[in-house]
Amino acid sequence: MRKDAARNWQHIVDTARRFVDDGESLRLNDVARAASIGVATVYRHFPTPEALLETIARPGLEELVVRADRAAADDAWEAFAGFLLAGIDAQLRDASIQPVFAATTHALPETTELVTRLTTATGHLLDRAQAAGVVSPGVTHADVVRLMCGVVFAATVHATPDERAPLTRRYLDVVLTGIRTAGPGRITA
Repeated sequence: MRKDAARNWQHIVDTARRFVDDGESLRLNDVARAASIGVATVYRHFPTPEALLETIARPGLEELVVRADRAAADDAWEAFAGFLLAGIDAQLRDASIQPVFAATTHALPETTELVTRLTTATGHLLDRAQAAGVVSPGVTHADVVRLMCGVVFAATVHATPDERAPLTRRYLDVVLTGIRTAGPGRITA
């Protein structure tokens, strides 16, 4: 990429990041106007708003993949609970992650790969926790994904920005307590 093209690309991404952080809709024409860059230039780099959103979410998704890979070496419960905590923290820090992760299709092949890796890692961590007897065998991968979305949604809708992180951790603790099997030495996340 030429230097001016790379500079434009980065400026578009930075401008779009502000839109996402401010909770505004990501419309390419609006991003172009705010970035003082021609609409055709924005569309040349990002043919759809989804491609731009996925580009913004990519670093956070990559960080979660690394976290999932590291978690595989931990105790089964700590790996599972720690990864879920990292996932909700990432969603609170970066508003682009949740809609990209929840989308049924993706504009960019690398996004599909990252989301597939995260989905697979979550499934492996759940399977491992269930095999260790620390998570109820009736809990499915779909349950975990929906519960994590619910935890973040509840803390986002019913709290001020300063309350979100502590409330999300509290709600996650309630969920983890609910899916953890009973037994001696039971601990909560």
